[in-house]
Amino acid sequence: MYLVMDENAIRAAIFIQKWYRQHQARQEMRKRCNWQIFQNLEYASEQDQAELYKFFHELIKHMPQAAGTGNKSPTSTCTALLEESEALMEEVGDIVSTKVEIPIMKSHIDLLIDVFRKKRSNRLHPKYVVLILREAAKSLKEMPNLSMVSTAVSQQVTVCGDLHGKLDDLLVVLCKNGLPSTSNPYVFNGDFVDRGKKGLEVLLLLLSLYLAFPNAVFLNRGNHEDSVMNARYGFSREVERKYPRNYKRLLRLIDEVYRWLPLGSIINNRVLIVHGGFSDNTDLDLIKSIDRSKYVSILRPPLTEGQPLDKAEWQQIFDIMWSDPQSVPGCIPNTLRGAGVWFGPDTTEKFLERHRLSYMIRSHECKPNGHEFTHDNKVITIFSASNYYALGSNKGAYIRLNNQLVPRFVQYISAASQAKKLTFKQRVGIVESAALKELAVKMREYRDELETEFKKYDPDDKGYITISKWCYVMEKVTKLGLPWRLLREKLAPGTDSKSVNYFRTLDLLDTDVILEAEADGTSVMDALYANKTSLETIFNIIDADKSGEITLDEFEKAIDLLDAHMPGDTSKSEMLEKCRMMDLNGDGKVDLNEFLEAFRLSDIHRKQQQEADIRKRSTTRSSINQPPSDSVTKLANIISKNTLIIEQDIDPMDCESKIIEPTK
Repeated sequence: MYLVMDENAIRAAIFIQKWYRQHQARQEMRKRCNWQIFQNLEYASEQDQAELYKFFHELIKHMPQAAGTGNKSPTSTCTALLEESEALMEEVGDIVSTKVEIPIMKSHIDLLIDVFRKKRSNRLHPKYVVLILREAAKSLKEMPNLSMVSTAVSQQVTVCGDLHGKLDDLLVVLCKNGLPSTSNPYVFNGDFVDRGKKGLEVLLLLLSLYLAFPNAVFLNRGNHEDSVMNARYGFSREVERKYPRNYKRLLRLIDEVYRWLPLGSIINNRVLIVHGGFSDNTDLDLIKSIDRSKYVSILRPPLTEGQPLDKAEWQQIFDIMWSDPQSVPGCIPNTLRGAGVWFGPDTTEKFLERHRLSYMIRSHECKPNGHEFTHDNKVITIFSASNYYALGSNKGAYIRLNNQLVPRFVQYISAASQAKKLTFKQRVGIVESAALKELAVKMREYRDELETEFKKYDPDDKGYITISKWCYVMEKVTKLGLPWRLLREKLAPGTDSKSVNYFRTLDLLDTDVILEAEADGTSVMDALYANKTSLETIFNIIDADKSGEITLDEFEKAIDLLDAHMPGDTSKSEMLEKCRMMDLNGDGKVDLNEFLEAFRLSDIHRKQQQEADIRKRSTTRSSINQPPSDSVTKLANIISKNTLIIEQDIDPMDCESKIIEPTK
């Protein structure tokens, strides 16, 4: 009898263990799939921005007149902007009475933290924002390109990675690790803004810390300390939303801060800290000698009048801002981001040996646990924005190095109380819904192409194709490199195991929650027009005779050069016709105002056409087929509900943290 009971118990235990392992494997697969969606979408988006750099690079490389054109950055312009006393317009709304004075003291820091952490849209008076930005730019101007950090006095130093507008994470770090001081120095490794909702508060607080503790706070520039990136990823709109009457002047001052931010730091002459990485051509001696003030934007050509572009110098900065490590040897172009390089362990070994360094610390990549060792522990990635993609998606971390430069990691996740209120299923659902929402918004860019390709394999227009054909079309059109078979149930819900109803995929892209998310985003065209400096640079390059007007001959020469070195799908005749259409007053020439207006009108037409296509598809679907299925509507509702997060006052104690000791 006991033997039978023992056998039954063993069988039950084995069954439960098997079920649990399968469940854990499915959850891990979902987790990895969501992570791959987030990362591939992020890199695909940055690739769009990197195309602007490539475009400028080819223009400058093959158009001789570009040698004296571009971003003008004379010192006089910078000085005038920093010294001007232009009257600020009064803002409306919740302007707090907190007063900031120079020099900034610890008491000011405490007041700023108290103001910024409130859930209400409390804002400093714009004159104090200007004061902080102006004083920071003046002080940063005196810093070298590579800050030299020492632990001789402090016996330790703390390094933080990307914050991306996550004020709650910055306050967690300061609460757990203490405010900066001569005995507690910090290095903040770039990407302070974009994507998060409190990028301006993060930037102002970091600059105030730098001014209050100038020998204990070191700020490095990241690839998002760039006005072109800010126009695409939300920071420019954030500044405009918070200071609608003064945002233009504030953005100009923020550009001045960017141009003077150091490019990296070196601790005890042994540990290099840069935002991205390096290439096999990176030369720290050359980087130390660069006039970094020329690089208002890293994505636009850093040219001054009468001086040719030093492309090798430009590439040096691009590589340390945009590069990523890879596990295999070699140094190759980073095709995933579209900028910088992938550098292998052999490149790291040679670089560290050449510059007599022990290891390097970089950021630039979100990691599930907030940090990662690569290249035999000689490359450390640190990322300090927790909940980066969605609530519970990842942990943040910072590094504390002792006097022997041995790293110890502090790992944390902010808003821990919100996560604790959720069940495990809800936490997974929030991350998965956020991933699907971002993916669907990205897929809307290819909506018409997807429908065209699907119909090629559905001659009877029944709406069904095989799973393999569906996966093939999804990858062919989007080029996102995702596990489409795993995503099929989410992107084409309710279909059987042998075929896919692709109408449901298209219906999902046309649901209100996805359309609203798309409207909240910023397209490449939106960002390009919002950052008119890029358009002005393009105009000046094409305007070969510097007359202030572009003739049809100048357009034709530019088209010939671009077609030879950057071939596209549009024919020369079509391009010339578009050039003629820019001539709004019909005088045979295009001035700068006509050039900019053409882009604005084109963008308006594009958005109107999108709205018309949506209305047409909705009418066609209801008359020929059926309205979106219940499964599609249900999925859209789940995505909408699961992406809601309750806003509340930031409590830096509301976190979970763990110290991770170094392993041998």
